[in-house]
Amino acid sequence: MSVTETTSGISFGLSDEQRALRELAREFAAKEIRPVAADYDERSQHPADVIAKAHEVGLMNPHIPEEHGGPGLSAFEQILIGEELAWGCSGIATSIVANILGSLPVLLAGSDEQKREWLPPLLEEPLLCSFALTEPGAGSDVSAIQTTAELRDGDYVVNGSKMFITTFPPDPTASSSRSTWTSWASGQPTHPRSPSRSCGCRLRTASARRAKGSRSRCGRST
Repeated sequence: MSVTETTSGISFGLSDEQRALRELAREFAAKEIRPVAADYDERSQHPADVIAKAHEVGLMNPHIPEEHGGPGLSAFEQILIGEELAWGCSGIATSIVANILGSLPVLLAGSDEQKREWLPPLLEEPLLCSFALTEPGAGSDVSAIQTTAELRDGDYVVNGSKMFITTFPPDPTASSSRSTWTSWASGQPTHPRSPSRSCGCRLRTASARRAKGSRSRCGRST
C-alpha cells in the first residue's frame, strides 16, 4: 500500500502500479467473467476456460514469492485483485484466487525442497491446488479435526474423512482435471488403524498430493 505523509495526515491512496493492477482485474471481470457467470451457474460447470485466461494475464497466484518465480504481491494487492474479480462473480473469483489456501501451508511450513517442487508448476500452467479442512463431524472447527497424519517409512499416511474440499475436482483422474495437489489439515496421530478413520492416503509429503495418483495410494481403512 502506498503511504505518504502529508500536512493533513497519512494518505492511503493507491500507487500507480496498484491502480493498474485493479484496473486489469476490473477489466477482466467485465469482459471474461460477468458475461458467462450466469451460464456457468445454470449448468453447474467448472469455469476452466475462464481460469486459464486469468492465469494467462497474471491474475492467479499473486501470493507466490519472487524467489519461487511468482510476483510476490502484498496481501493488500491480492485483495485488490480478489475484490474486482468477485464483482464479476464471487464463485468464479474463488476458483481463481483460492490457490492461496492450498499453497499457504507449503509456504509457511514446507521445506525448501517442497517449495521448489510444488509452487513453480502453479505458475507454469493454470493448475489448482486444493485445501482439505472441513470434516463431516467437525465442520471447519480445526480443534475438532479427527484426520491424522502418521509418518511411516519416510511417507505420511493420512487417515480421515474430508468434505467440501476447495477447488477439488469431482473426478481428479479425469484428463480435464486441473487440480494437481491437496493440502490436508490434520491433528496429531492416535491409532493408525482406528475404525473412525474412513479413508487413508499414502503420501510423499504431509501437505501435498498429486491428484492423478502417481505419488499416492488410497484405500479404505478397517
